[in-house]
Amino acid sequence: MPNLAIVNFNIVCATLGGFITLFGLVSYLLKEKYYLSEALISTLAGLIFSPHATNFIKPLQYANGSEVDLETITFYFTRLVLGVQLVLAGVQLPSRYLRTEWRPLSILLGPGMCMMWIITSLLVWAMVPNINFLFALAVGASVTPTDPVLSNSIVKGKFADKNIPPPLQKIIIAESGANDGLGYPFLFLALYLIKFTGDHGLGVEGGAGKAMALWFYETWAYTILMSVAYGALVGWLAKELLHWAEERRYVDRESFLVFAITLALFIVGTVGMLGSDDVLACFIAGNAFTWDDWFRLETMDDSLQPTIDMLLNVSVFMWFGAVCPWHQFVANDVIPIYRLIPLGILVLLLRRLPMVLLFHKKIQQIEEIKHAAFVGFFGPIGVSAIFYLYVSREFLRDIQVDGQEREDAAHLSEVMNVVIWFLVVCSITVHGLSIPLGKLGLYLPRTISSAISSERVSAVPSMARADDDPAGPDIGTAVVNEERSLMRYFRRSRSTATRDSRSEGRSSGASWVPRSIATAAKHIGNDMRRSEATPARGDKAQNSDESLTNGAVGGGAHPQISGPRDARLIGHAINNPPMAVAAGDGPRISVSSPPGSGPSTPVGPNTVPLGWQRSIRFGDESPRGERGQ
Repeated sequence: MPNLAIVNFNIVCATLGGFITLFGLVSYLLKEKYYLSEALISTLAGLIFSPHATNFIKPLQYANGSEVDLETITFYFTRLVLGVQLVLAGVQLPSRYLRTEWRPLSILLGPGMCMMWIITSLLVWAMVPNINFLFALAVGASVTPTDPVLSNSIVKGKFADKNIPPPLQKIIIAESGANDGLGYPFLFLALYLIKFTGDHGLGVEGGAGKAMALWFYETWAYTILMSVAYGALVGWLAKELLHWAEERRYVDRESFLVFAITLALFIVGTVGMLGSDDVLACFIAGNAFTWDDWFRLETMDDSLQPTIDMLLNVSVFMWFGAVCPWHQFVANDVIPIYRLIPLGILVLLLRRLPMVLLFHKKIQQIEEIKHAAFVGFFGPIGVSAIFYLYVSREFLRDIQVDGQEREDAAHLSEVMNVVIWFLVVCSITVHGLSIPLGKLGLYLPRTISSAISSERVSAVPSMARADDDPAGPDIGTAVVNEERSLMRYFRRSRSTATRDSRSEGRSSGASWVPRSIATAAKHIGNDMRRSEATPARGDKAQNSDESLTNGAVGGGAHPQISGPRDARLIGHAINNPPMAVAAGDGPRISVSSPPGSGPSTPVGPNTVPLGWQRSIRFGDESPRGERGQ
């Protein structure tokens, strides 16, 4: 007997593969027609397959029941996705982009990030009870960077091609890539101060002075500056080595295309071992790798990198949907739900929009106010926020007193877990539905108005004129339909009359003849009498000439020929004597009957000349009768 192997590995492979396969069947419809982001769809799928619903994906079992191990798995997963995404983001930028566009980037990454950090922290401080401003600064720093994964989905696709100028797309990619790594100084300024000054510095020594020293030395010098230098060096060396191998035909096409992704894996691993900022190093390495724009142009039409990017995005957001603490949004000890929902709305509206509206005139890529509103609103919170969340929770677990996590650190860790996860879910939902809802709000009133108008027109047929149809009525179809209806009517009438005659026992009589047949017989008789009164062909021609003459001279009836009445005469007939015309009167028209065409029309003094052929005689020509003179 075969044994069923229903183990977690098989279930995960079947669930992930089945979802991606089904999603791929309608991916173009969902993303390009309905403008739904794959992040939103994947998160909902992760929620459906999670222990909160169908229980196909069991994250806690994969971590052997340890919450810490589960957070470590999620942390490494986000590092991997961010590393690959940021190398690809750096590769997408044009040649020497960080050097040529340093002014707008310095505004967005300098005062722009500071303003976003302070606004978000103030909102958190106002809405979350029982926390101080340092705690709010730590929460605000985690959600200050814009997520490159969600930003990439916004600046790509049909909507972006139609509505977002390419320079604006590039500046969004560059900002989201750079500010992810630059979130470390904002976060660790608050964390170091909390560690050495919170709860009166219980369990640690050094105070605020040591906190600032560690912030400058470890955060700025070792984490930020060294990661920038390391990323630039590795990216430049990778570019030169790939040039050397390509010139000598040492590298095949497959290895060439996957080179940027393997470079991302190398940087994530090496910088992670050094304990520096691997996120920022990956972005700098990607931009240095394509500094001469060679690799970007060579791989512009290739689909391998976007394919791997899509697989990573779908996987990570499905994982987020499965590991998200959904139940804690309602049942927690740090913030009630009636405060959490307004906090999410206020953060999405005020975190980034005021900054962009304030500085957009100094950023040349933001040309119009609508572009500023778009950039200000679409500052998504996603993978990078979860990355900084677990960086913070790992740091706070090391603040211990007597072998236990210090009370203020534990409280901050719980606040960050609930608030940051909720803000991520809000951003995925709102930013994932904003474009389709905006399109719906734009087209729905027009559709309703058109439907109401068409119903009103169809309800009042007399309002629709026949000449509104440019093609005109279909006469042939109308005649055929009328003949068919008459045939059906005759058959029905005949069968009815037959049944009546049989029921009454009559074998003859004219009373059963339908009225329609009698009417038809009457019309036939009238036609026969009219044909008997019609003259023969020869008489008809003579009568027509006489009637024409009589009608022309005012002798009574109108002519019996079809043609325009009261025709306007242009010029003089050639066979008639010319009328006195002033010089320069222009061309004249003559009307004559061709030879052998029958009797010509007599012309009187007031007769309008008629004929079958027309010719034009100009003022300097003589009449036909005068040519031989």
